[in-house]
Amino acid sequence: MISTVVWGTGNVGRAAIRAVEAHPALKLAHVLVHDPGKVGRDAGDLAGTGRDLGVAATDDIDAVLAAAPGAVVYAASGDIRPDEALADIVRAVRTGAVVVTPALYALYDQRGAPPELRDPVLAAIAGGGGSLFVSGVDPGWGNDVLPLLISGLGSTVDAIRCQEIFDYSTYDQPDAVRHLIGMGHPMEYEPLMLAASVPTMVWGGQIRLMARALGVELDDIRETMARRPLETTVTTRMMGEFEAGTQGAVRFEVQGIVEGEPRIVIEHITRIHPSCAPDWPTPPDGSGAHRVIIEGRPRIEVTVEAGDEGENRSAGGNATAVGRLVNAIDWLVEAEPGLYDALDVPLRPAAGRLGRKQP
Repeated sequence: MISTVVWGTGNVGRAAIRAVEAHPALKLAHVLVHDPGKVGRDAGDLAGTGRDLGVAATDDIDAVLAAAPGAVVYAASGDIRPDEALADIVRAVRTGAVVVTPALYALYDQRGAPPELRDPVLAAIAGGGGSLFVSGVDPGWGNDVLPLLISGLGSTVDAIRCQEIFDYSTYDQPDAVRHLIGMGHPMEYEPLMLAASVPTMVWGGQIRLMARALGVELDDIRETMARRPLETTVTTRMMGEFEAGTQGAVRFEVQGIVEGEPRIVIEHITRIHPSCAPDWPTPPDGSGAHRVIIEGRPRIEVTVEAGDEGENRSAGGNATAVGRLVNAIDWLVEAEPGLYDALDVPLRPAAGRLGRKQP
């Protein structure tokens, strides 16, 4: 059994605790928290499993890493604290652990990552013998392994489009939804995540990964952006009120240009209420989905819907990102120490888990 630490117990960490506990090759050894109010609470309580798991949460990072765990699931956010997240991850890798995380977007395509991010990780790997794999859902499997797998079912491929279409009123991160993405702010507000070049910073690595796997050279990576205001004030179940005239929907594309044409496209269509931008694409049931469209012969379209924590689609997406990472741990432990990306790490069947009782 691989002793495994879950570092962080937010949206991703809750799912990570459940995934580690369910995996037949992993043993949940420690849970690290930042909030003093969570110290001493059982991991099962924090993850909403309905039963104790016998692991009390701690904030003693030194003691946990000194125990030389085999793996660390780093579930703390890196969106607004990238330097701190990198320092934490490097510290864990240096102990010799396999580390998996969705926290650092620039390392999804580790070959194209800037030296100031890549070099400290490579030094930690060389010094401690650990490994790092960074991935998620979108960016993540929704625009790397899934579209690439489906592309292999066609005879010809003209273009690949990956879509995330979500009602963000169910996304349990109000600060990110309101301030980073701009929902509920006046239309003149400039959200950080929608600023020019930021979508490429986050999703450009996925464009490069797909291009590399498909054996094509990119001419360029371009962006498009559209925003719509709410026509009426709406009240959401989880995040309260959003006033008429404020931002209610966003649609952007990150386009991989091949021979002058957008051939590899990642598109996000995000609403705070389904009444906003009804002419834009919608998910099958209005809540949320990831969709891949292969234009070619034949035309192929696949839509994935995931639900967790009461059929919440945002929680379902988080759970699939966690599944991709946690299910890679035993493969990474057997592999050579290194810095890995989604093209290196196989997506494998859930061997040993069919019918297994879930926490």
